[in-house]
This record gives sequence, C-alpha cells and structure tokens, in this order.
Amino acid sequence: MRKLYVLLLSLNLSLSLFLAAAAAPAHAADNGSWSVYPAASQIAARPYFYLSADPGQTIDDKVVVSNRTGRPLTFRLYAADAYNTARDGGFAVRTVAEKQRGVGAWARPAKSRVTVPAHGRITVPFTLSVPEGAEPGDHPGALVALDERIDRGDGAVALGVQRAVAARIYLRVGGPTVPAIAVEDVRVSHHQPLVPGLGDSGATISYTLRNTGNVTLSPKVELRATGLFGRTLLSRELADLPAELLPGQRVRLSEPWRAAPQLDWGQVKLTASAKDTRESASAGFFALPWLVAVVLFVAGGVGGGMWVRLRLRTGGGWSRSSPRP
Repeated sequence: MRKLYVLLLSLNLSLSLFLAAAAAPAHAADNGSWSVYPAASQIAARPYFYLSADPGQTIDDKVVVSNRTGRPLTFRLYAADAYNTARDGGFAVRTVAEKQRGVGAWARPAKSRVTVPAHGRITVPFTLSVPEGAEPGDHPGALVALDERIDRGDGAVALGVQRAVAARIYLRVGGPTVPAIAVEDVRVSHHQPLVPGLGDSGATISYTLRNTGNVTLSPKVELRATGLFGRTLLSRELADLPAELLPGQRVRLSEPWRAAPQLDWGQVKLTASAKDTRESASAGFFALPWLVAVVLFVAGGVGGGMWVRLRLRTGGGWSRSSPRP
C-alpha cells in the first residue's frame, strides 16, 4: 500500500522560558531545538517586536535565530501575518505558501535561508516597509524560522512534519484607532434527562466573539441567565477566552452550563468588553424535558380528537350548504 504523506506545519509560538544562553531574552519563542527572538536593543532585551510606523515609513531591525542542538540547522526565514485560530482563539501565523497581506507582505529579512552552527546563533537584519495606503491600527505578524526538512514516520500512513518557530511582531500604523468588539450568534442547546429529576441536566451556550475595530483587544465576557419572572439563574465571568483578539478576527466559543434548569423559560445574555468598548447580545431558551414534551404532545392530540368527536355528536360538526336556486 502506498504511504500517504501528510504535511503538518507546527508553529511554536509559546512563551516558554529560554535558559540556554544569557544573551537570549526571557520569553523567546522556542521549541527546545531552536529559538527566534528580537535582537537586544541598547536598553534591554525584548520578548517581541513592538514597532510603530506611519504609512510610507520603513523600519530597520534585527532578528536572532539560536540553535540549541549539537549539529548545524538550516532554516527558511519569512515574514507572516498573524490570526486567531478558530478552535480556541490562539495566536497563529500564516504558512509560507499562504498569501500575506500585512506584516507578512511588508517585512523582508536580508536572507531567506540561513544555516546556524551547532550551539550557535546568527543575527539577520530585516526591513519593514509600510505602504502609503496602509490602514491605521494594529497589524500583528511574525518572523518565522522554518525547518524545511520533512520527518516521515512508518506504517501505512506516514506523517510528515515540518517544524517552525516564530518571533511575534506587534506593529501599529499611525492614525485613528477604533477599539470595537461584538458578540454574535448566541445559541443555547439543552441536554435534558429523559425523566425529569432522574439524571443531570445541562446546557451549552455558544457564541461568536468578533473584533470589529482596528486594535488588538484583551476581551472579557460576562454571562447572565434569567428565568421566569426575571429570576437570576446564572451569573459569572467567563475564563476560556483568547488572551488577544486580533483586528478583524472572530472566534466561535462555547461555555458549559452545568445543572441548567430542566423546566424554565428565560434568556441568556452575554456582555463582551475590552478597553473603551462594550457590547451585549442575548438569546431566549425554553427548557422542557423530553418525557414532558411527549406527554404534552400526546395529551394535545387526544384532547383534540375528543373535541372533534364531541362536536360531531352534538350536531356542531361541519355541513355542506346547498346552493340557492
């Protein structure tokens, strides 16, 4: 059987502490074999590139690639745009094959491929040229060191893996900044026991969190659920949120509601906030156990049938009217 080779690009953008060399800054992006980080400034080491420029301006800077292994490593260097992953809103960057529109298109390292000696490091200059028509606000991205070798596994399905490490770039282009957040498509799905009172009930509240402005946000979301007559059923601040919601990005999130009411009628309200912005969205819900729903449906059908029969027996049924001569 032919082997099916699958290519995976693993982008390590973690904040793990790099202790190998004194010159490497804490929080360098690192995967245990190599790390990528900004060259130290005259003041101090930098965990990321924090840059600002006006449209039409060019910035010169340097990136360091450090090899922690005992053999030389060769890397493909490229700039990439950043985005939020759909799964959990994590910070991720485009692959070398994808189209770049922001930092990925504007930044150019002096070398596209570098070989770093064992236990050594090299410093590579790069330029970032902001075009005249660039929109104001935040343009996140990264400088990526990609190992282009593909490690293939064994078996009928071989898994090919490419690894990469990236140093984040936070670029702000001069002009008006507009922080704005939105909560969209709120839904409530219930998980009810068949028999009321026998078994646990719960619900899942899903929603979309979207950055509609032009600056990076650190969102907070408050959840409030009310039942009949405005009774408060649930009130809490949500925890599983992206640390950074990038401009123009949206993330689909969900929140479990344990011990949700088995029989109630009410509303769920989500309020998202960040610096200088706050928006809310709501969705109604009707909790009804399956057995109760079936009983009500059967009772309604039987009652309707009895009413029809009673009307027919008492002469209140339908009759045809004869046409007038």
